Amino acid sequence: MSLQSPEAGTVTMYSTTWCGYCRRLKGQLDSAGIGYTEVNIEDFPDAAEMVERVNGGNQTVPTLVFPDGSSATNPSLAEVRARLS
Repeated sequence: MSLQSPEAGTVTMYSTTWCGYCRRLKGQLDSAGIGYTEVNIEDFPDAAEMVERVNGGNQTVPTLVFPDGSSATNPSLAEVRARLS
């Protein structure tokens, strides 16, 4: 699996079910009306490997991918908004 760039104005979020930071960011994105596609890295080993590559060998979530192909690890809502504008 490679980094798949999401549609303009949305993000792809790599997460796990047990990640509190992921739950918090999803709630913030929902409240802000920012669309996202969630990929659970526990269900998709290729996604876990991609997250490791982006994060220096660590499976750190949430890892977001933006429409321009760039990524961010555990970004704030303000950073997500800024990178989408």
